[in-house]
Amino acid sequence: MSLRTGKLPPSVLKKMLKHTGARDPRVILGPKLGEDAALVKFGGQTLVLKTDPVTYASDMIGWYAVHVNANDVATRGAKPCWFQATILLPDGSDERLVEDIFKQISSAAKELGVAVTGGHTEVTPGIDHPIVVGDMHGVLIGRKPILTSGAKVGDSIVLTKGAGIEGTALIARERRAELVDVLGKKTVDRASRFLTDPGLSIAREALLALEYHVHAMHDPTEGGVAMGVNELAEASGKSVELWIDEVPVKDETRKICAHYGIDPLGLLGSGALLATFSKDDATGFVRALKRRKIDAAIIGKVVRGKTRSVAIRDGVSMPLSSSERDEVLKLF
Repeated sequence: MSLRTGKLPPSVLKKMLKHTGARDPRVILGPKLGEDAALVKFGGQTLVLKTDPVTYASDMIGWYAVHVNANDVATRGAKPCWFQATILLPDGSDERLVEDIFKQISSAAKELGVAVTGGHTEVTPGIDHPIVVGDMHGVLIGRKPILTSGAKVGDSIVLTKGAGIEGTALIARERRAELVDVLGKKTVDRASRFLTDPGLSIAREALLALEYHVHAMHDPTEGGVAMGVNELAEASGKSVELWIDEVPVKDETRKICAHYGIDPLGLLGSGALLATFSKDDATGFVRALKRRKIDAAIIGKVVRGKTRSVAIRDGVSMPLSSSERDEVLKLF
């Protein structure tokens, strides 16, 4: 089977996840489709472990690497604590580029109270832009971890901030000159700032969700909100409804996606948190976020039935389509 750029197809990944090395009773949660991070008992604590690369961006790549890994740790109900990175540089890179990446990593880590504990840096043949592979470790805050598989029948599904936050920022920064001509400088400037406003970090929202008895949390990344909802259904073994008309999509995202003919629901989704709660707790969580000036909406529910995802638009139901191949790859 020839593989395309993007995530491995779930059917392939499921087969690969049979190969997990030695058994260790301290591993509470190992590799599993749709789960964002591993859980390991160590002494009297539960460690949360995550690794994720940044391969699309050329701008602010070190900053991305810290936040996308911290997000996955936060979805377990944990505090990100320690970060390491492998930095792969193309032949001909200069010292200034290396220093920029190191400074980005340090700055992002300081924002989150995270220590940088090591890593590896090299000039690598066969690549034409830097790649940063991050590794974040954290410590569970409460007694029980939050899993993607924790969604319960009857839960409301909440999405924070909006669809395609990361993808919007990436496209605006990488295709700036073209987009300024089409959409205007003000729109492109605003979209470029999506990295920090509304921001890629979901740590704040994830910690607040614990106060509202959250059942499941997931960080939608490649494949966007659509893939994230499908992964939520797959991990929990439940049927999920996504109310398309309720999904928040910022104006800048709509304009950029319309220009390139791409779907905001399939666009890189870091910056948003998918979470499920009882109906009343979901309402309380959304209100609490809005008091903190963070956008959020109830975008669907978990229902009885076999594992599947259904999209509902204008009252019409249809299967929720998603792709391992993110919409941003149509441009890069």
